[in-house]
Amino acid sequence: MNRVQILLNHLEGLKMTQNNYDVIIIGSGPGGYVTAIRSAQLGLKTAVVEKSDLGGICLNWGCIPTKALLRSSEIYHYMQHASDYGLKAEKISFDIKDVIKRSRGVSNKLSSGIGYLFKKNKITHIKGTATLSKPGEILVEGDDKGTYSAKSIILATGARPRVLPGLEPDKKLVWTYFEALSPDIMPKSLLVVGSGAIGIEFASFYRTMGAEVTVVELMPQILPVEDKEISGIAHKQLKKAGITFKMEAKVTSLKKAKNTVAATIEGKNGKSETLTFDRVISAVGVVGNIENLGLEALGVKTDRGCIVVDDFNCTNVPGLYAIGDVAGPPMLAHKAEHEGVICIEKIAGLPNVHAMDKSKIPGCTYCHPQVSSVGLTEQKAKDAGYDIRVGRFPFMGNGKAIALGEPDGLVKTIFDRKTGQLLGAHMVGAEVTELIQGFVIAMNLETTEEELMHTIFPHPTLSEMMPESVRDAYGKVLQI
Repeated sequence: MNRVQILLNHLEGLKMTQNNYDVIIIGSGPGGYVTAIRSAQLGLKTAVVEKSDLGGICLNWGCIPTKALLRSSEIYHYMQHASDYGLKAEKISFDIKDVIKRSRGVSNKLSSGIGYLFKKNKITHIKGTATLSKPGEILVEGDDKGTYSAKSIILATGARPRVLPGLEPDKKLVWTYFEALSPDIMPKSLLVVGSGAIGIEFASFYRTMGAEVTVVELMPQILPVEDKEISGIAHKQLKKAGITFKMEAKVTSLKKAKNTVAATIEGKNGKSETLTFDRVISAVGVVGNIENLGLEALGVKTDRGCIVVDDFNCTNVPGLYAIGDVAGPPMLAHKAEHEGVICIEKIAGLPNVHAMDKSKIPGCTYCHPQVSSVGLTEQKAKDAGYDIRVGRFPFMGNGKAIALGEPDGLVKTIFDRKTGQLLGAHMVGAEVTELIQGFVIAMNLETTEEELMHTIFPHPTLSEMMPESVRDAYGKVLQI
C-alpha cells in the first residue's frame, strides 16, 4: 500500500470518527435543541441536524413571532383606549411593515441565542436534511453532506400546517401561519378557517389591527379543547371586539380573483352563502413531519400520522426515539421540551426518570382575552365518573383586575368531592397564561383544596383569584 493510499485511509477513518456521536437529534425546534443541551450536560457527544434556522417552527414561525405580533396589537389596543386610563393619545396609527420587522427581529435574536448555547455546550450543528439509512446511521444532504452514526437517534422534526382539499394555501390569497406572520398587505377583510389556538390568535391580532374578521368553525364552540364555560366567555368577548363567528359551519369552496377570495360557507342548516375577503387563513391544525425520514425502510411503527412511542419516547426500533409533534398530541412546544428531557435522561441511564403525565400539560391561547387551562374540563370530569365540586371567581371581584381596566374574565377550578384532588383549572382574562403555572404546580404536587386555601397569595394581584376560586368550590369564598 503506497503512502497516498495510507493517508487517504487515515483521513477516511478520521472522518468516520468525527461523524460518530452518542446522540444525534434530527430537528432543532424546542424539543430538539433543549434535548441537545441536556444531552451535552450529561456528557454525551451530541449533534443536531437542522437544514434551516435553529429553533425550528416554534421560534421562527410559530410561538415566538406570533406573541411578538400580539404584543404589538395589545399596545395598539391600549393606545386606542388611552382615555379609559385618564390619558390622551391622538392620531394613533401603525405601519404593518414595522410591526412585522419587530416580530422577525425577536425571532432572529432568539435563534442566534440557540447558536450560542450550542457552542457553549459543544453541540455540533449538522446543516442539512437527514434520512435514516439503517439503525444507528443517517445520511445527510446539504451543506454538511455525509454519513453520520450514533448510538441513539432522536427524531424531533416537528409539524407543518394541515391542508384540507379546497383550502390549499397559495401563499398570496390563502395563507397558512407562515404568510400570516409576514403579510404582503394589511387586509381589510379576513376569513379565518378554524378556531383553535392558532386561528383565534390570528383572528384576535388582525381584528385589533383593524381588519374585519370572520371565523368559521365546524364545532359548536370556539377553542374546542377548552372548558365550555371558559370558551363561551372568550367567544362573547371576541365577538364584542368585532369578530364575526360562524359556528357549526364549513368552507366548501374558495374562488380566487386577482386580489380577493370568494368563500362559500355552509351553515349547520345546510344553507350556503358566499362572502368575499381580501385574504383567507387556513388554521385547521398541524400534521407531523414524518415523511422522507426513512421510517418505512426501518419498519418504524406509525399511527394516524404520528410515530408510535412508549412512555419514554422509544420507538419499536432499538436506539431510535421520537419526541414532540411527531410523537403525537398535544402538539405543544413545552410538551416537546419535557419529552426530550425525559427521553435523554432515560438514554443516559439516570435513575428515577418519570414518564410524563399528559393530563398535567397546560394549554395557553394568547388572544385578547387570554385563555389557559390544565387538567380535566367540567364535562370531561363528569364523563370520567367523578363527583365534582366546581369553584368560580370572576375578574370583576379582583382589585388588581379593576385597576388594570380588565374586569372581564373568570377563574374556574374543578375538584374531586371525595378526595379534594384538583382535577382541572381553567381561566379566561388578562394574563391568565402567566397564572396557569400555579395550578400546574399544585396538580403535580397532588395539592388538595385545603393546601391551596392555606397558601398566601400576594395582594393586590390577579393571582388572588386562584385561591378564591378554590374557596368558592367549598362555600368559603370571601370577595364575592
